Amino acid sequence: MHKATEFRLEAHPIIPEPLERLEDLANDLFYSWDHGVRSLFARIDLRLWQKVEHNPKLFLRRVAQNRLDEASGDRAFLAEYRRVLSSYDAYLEVGPGPEVTEKLDPEQTLVAYFCAEFGFHESFPIYSGGLGILAGDHCKAASDLALPFVAVGLLYQQGYFIQSIDAHGQQIARYQSHSSDELPISPVTIDGQPLKITVPFPGRDVVARVWQARVGHIRLYLLDSNTGENSPEDQNLTLQLYGGDESTRISQEMLLGIGGTRVLEALKLTPTVWHINEGHAAFQILERCQHTMSSGLSFEAALEVVAGATLFTTHTPVPAGHDIFPKALVQHALGRYLEEAALDFEQVFALGTKDGGDSFNMTCLGLRGSRFHNGVSRIHGGVASRMEGDIWPQVPPEENPIGFITNGVHVPTFLAPEWSSLFDIQAPTWKSELRNPEFWEFIDRIPDYHYWSVHKALKQQMGEYIVRRLKRQHQRNGIGHSVTERMTQQLISTDKDTLIVGFARRFATYKRATLIFSDLDRLENILTAPDRPVVLVFAGKAHPRDKPGQQLIKVIHDLSMHPSLMGHLILLEDYDQAMARRLLSGVDVWLNTPEYPKEASGTSGEKAALNGALNLSVLDGWWGEGYNGRNGWGIPPRDTDLDQEFRNEEEARDLMDLIEYKVVPLYYDRASQGFSKGWVNRSKASMKSITPRFNARRMVMDYVNTYYQPASDQGALLKGDGGKVATELADWKAKVRQCWSGVSLRVVDCIECRCPHDGTVNVRVETSLNGLHADDVRVECLVSPECTGTHKQTGPGSFFLEKESETDGHTVFAARLQPPYPGLQTLRLRMYPYHESLTHSFEMGAMLWV
Repeated sequence: MHKATEFRLEAHPIIPEPLERLEDLANDLFYSWDHGVRSLFARIDLRLWQKVEHNPKLFLRRVAQNRLDEASGDRAFLAEYRRVLSSYDAYLEVGPGPEVTEKLDPEQTLVAYFCAEFGFHESFPIYSGGLGILAGDHCKAASDLALPFVAVGLLYQQGYFIQSIDAHGQQIARYQSHSSDELPISPVTIDGQPLKITVPFPGRDVVARVWQARVGHIRLYLLDSNTGENSPEDQNLTLQLYGGDESTRISQEMLLGIGGTRVLEALKLTPTVWHINEGHAAFQILERCQHTMSSGLSFEAALEVVAGATLFTTHTPVPAGHDIFPKALVQHALGRYLEEAALDFEQVFALGTKDGGDSFNMTCLGLRGSRFHNGVSRIHGGVASRMEGDIWPQVPPEENPIGFITNGVHVPTFLAPEWSSLFDIQAPTWKSELRNPEFWEFIDRIPDYHYWSVHKALKQQMGEYIVRRLKRQHQRNGIGHSVTERMTQQLISTDKDTLIVGFARRFATYKRATLIFSDLDRLENILTAPDRPVVLVFAGKAHPRDKPGQQLIKVIHDLSMHPSLMGHLILLEDYDQAMARRLLSGVDVWLNTPEYPKEASGTSGEKAALNGALNLSVLDGWWGEGYNGRNGWGIPPRDTDLDQEFRNEEEARDLMDLIEYKVVPLYYDRASQGFSKGWVNRSKASMKSITPRFNARRMVMDYVNTYYQPASDQGALLKGDGGKVATELADWKAKVRQCWSGVSLRVVDCIECRCPHDGTVNVRVETSLNGLHADDVRVECLVSPECTGTHKQTGPGSFFLEKESETDGHTVFAARLQPPYPGLQTLRLRMYPYHESLTHSFEMGAMLWV
């Protein structure tokens, strides 16, 4: 018997006039962080809201007409609807505050933010994990601050994969296509016609449609190659995020970098600051260079103009995480584009090489095509400086131009509404005080019982959510009801209030998800103690090509099904933002055990801390800055020079000691009030210390102050007067590169080794500048204390030597130095190129030491 063909029919309702602005709310990603907007849709039809996975636009297409009609006549609903609309309209009417306008002129400045993925909400699946969530939070905070800001990315038809875990613990990846009319986007039009741009590819042009997403005050533009002008192969370029082979990846990155720049040009948007968030979008540098060259500048001068207005952020402390393409592929993919742009391949390829090799590194292109660079935590900034130090070969890594801004999270998105309501009562102005640590001392004034009751309510909601997810997962896999009951018994127990520890993130091997299982017997004794039980909840995806990461999932699955651990170890499938919000707001402890120093930042722990969870983590990434000894627990990483297996063993022992002797006893140290006062105190210390320091508003303002304003100013300087300064700087750099190999310096006479504390020492250095002038270099003496006693060290003293004489091709620089420190100190002498128009003193990477 043949199966009948099924035809889908969707009957759309007509939105009643009193509710017509529901469409405005559904088409603005403001809903992704505003609980009030989402609650409106849930009130109309909760089951449908859950079924469409909290997608307002899809909800309005499928909700029953009678539900809308009832809501339009419900006075209580209409009152809430008007309140939400009033809040939304008021939000859009507020312009940038003085903290922004003192740094950036909204009329003259525009920041363009490029990223390969954006994670706003589970209903808009164009993200895979941390990079995308961070980009989404960056945009949300930019909207909150009303920054002059625009974002550019790609629209993926299938996005990242949907994960299921079968009865044997195998990860199964499934992709689901999303129609544009299901997403909070609209086509961009110019003069009534859809905007399309083209990018030259080998033997053809690739056409991309352009879509716009509203994100409160700002706009996100997305390129989509799924259009009839393209071949089926090219239509699939934007099919999947991080899908396909090297050829697909480089094609996606050409579309993002080159095509994204052309979108802004077509819209007559002229950014003054360009922020490249990871290397995927670095090809924009080439497009902007060819555009700048059209005014008559050389490639070198155009690169100075472009780089001076560009910030490059790297998020990857693992070398394998960078996109690297073979030379032949780059030449093939870019060949036609470079020919039409009048760009020389060897010049372009040199921007992406490392150590003169035959591969093209997108991170190197991003760094060489920008003058502002940063990692995403203090530790990661140092790691990136060392890892990318070859870009500035003669400069010590700690002094090269890579800085850092530690990631933060968007508080309105990840703070549970129950906490938000409590803050509204206790400190009504809290939303405007997210950068004021002193203000957050109000947390201590919240009564302990009230504080704990909020946490318990959220924990119960999380438990019910996990039970629903596990039942669905087990039913599909044919797992018996009795197994599900045993696995969830600790979660639904009302008398124990079991300690719950969460671990949810990408399953990459360096994140060491299985470190906690290093001593299974000991762990089993801790988890299953009758009077002090513990439940571990795991969730996360491994990349479909990451077999070791998928093996970690199988190991945890198999352990969760073991009779001795059942009910104390739970593995959930298909981790997304909706699940994250549940887990982050409900767990007692958030666990993170990365291999130091491979956690660039990590932000899930920040989100957990917003909601009162305590972090138990290796002191890497953001936690290396956030941990203060009272707001969680830190595992000191062992020296990276030690054997990796030994490091794992020692850090696993630290982890188990903390759980057994610190975490569990504190949680179950309950007095007559039914909760641990010591735990509540530590939870409050976590919330008040982390919330004002690790939020996205602070992060974006750090970008404004440290990078956006200086990049805007530097870009204007180099671009002004027809690029005159950029041309002079490029010519000067060419001269320095030609002469530098023949430059030398030596000390003249001896430097005295003793002097009175208020005396001076004469320092003279003779240089051979090989055709450079004295004004082209700086000669510097660094002084560092060796034994300071009670003297507070503030860093090495720095003194510049002045030109004293010039004879026979030798220039002498001299200075009389008064020792800046008491006692024994060390003097070091160096010389490096100097030009007043340099963005960073050491950007040429040239430096000589005596």
